[in-house]
Amino acid sequence: MASLRDIKKNISSIKSIKQITYAMKMVAAARIKRAQGAILASRPFALKMETLIEDLYSELGEADLAGTPAHELFEERAEGGTLCLVLVTADKGLCGSFNTNLLKAAAAWLKENRGRKIRVVTVGRKGRDFLHRLKGLDLEIIHEMVGIFPKAGYVHAQLLVDELLKLYSDKNVESVTLIYNEFKSMMTQQIVTGRLLPLKRSVLEKKTCSTGQCGVFSFEPRKAELLSALLPRHIGAQLYRTLLESQAAELAARMNAMESASKNATELIEGLTLKMNKTRQAMITTELNEIVSGAEALGG
Repeated sequence: MASLRDIKKNISSIKSIKQITYAMKMVAAARIKRAQGAILASRPFALKMETLIEDLYSELGEADLAGTPAHELFEERAEGGTLCLVLVTADKGLCGSFNTNLLKAAAAWLKENRGRKIRVVTVGRKGRDFLHRLKGLDLEIIHEMVGIFPKAGYVHAQLLVDELLKLYSDKNVESVTLIYNEFKSMMTQQIVTGRLLPLKRSVLEKKTCSTGQCGVFSFEPRKAELLSALLPRHIGAQLYRTLLESQAAELAARMNAMESASKNATELIEGLTLKMNKTRQAMITTELNEIVSGAEALGG
């Protein structure tokens, strides 16, 4: 049986841990409001930018795009080339299954593409460390970005765009895949595995105008030049939204994890306090029995 001193030490340790988890929960709760606001502000812009790209492309033909930078980003490349993975994780732990689910999704993708040449761009320390530990794969981390959360900005997305477009200019790169956690609600995050480049075939094959007013505008500069100029900004908007989604999802996961940890600590403290009281009562009862037995022996 544990002594009273040991039980008191355990209670003191758990109380200290509870203070830390509660403080982390409150910090995450304060930051999540700002992160949600940033997402709500970025989503409409990213969606409108995507619609603009679709409408502009619907007015162009293959002959108009041939030889332009825009054609390279839309063009489907032959299978068998180098694959690129963009993995967005957190820099820190203590956020429940947030990082675990992302790393499982990345491991599944790597297993599916075993034997292929893979180049990786990592955002977040957890993903970088995970990939550094992998053995037996033709895998190279060409760019890493750590320490940007929870203050991710558009400048970070622009750095990613520059790196990815530089990599994609290499004709051997077949496609770019993006894996990240999307913020759904305070209780729910969803793993997203999608292709970033080349641009989705739904955009490539879109032939109708969403506004119903395509064809009535004059363009200066030419449409192909305008599309080529807008595409890097479009990719940047999508990556910026991805960083904000991951940031909010991480904060929500950490807040929920720390809330659960605080509740568990409270339950442990209550259980140990009850155990301490029972132990103290048992010790008092034993001492009383010894005193009574000693008095009876002296009286006899």
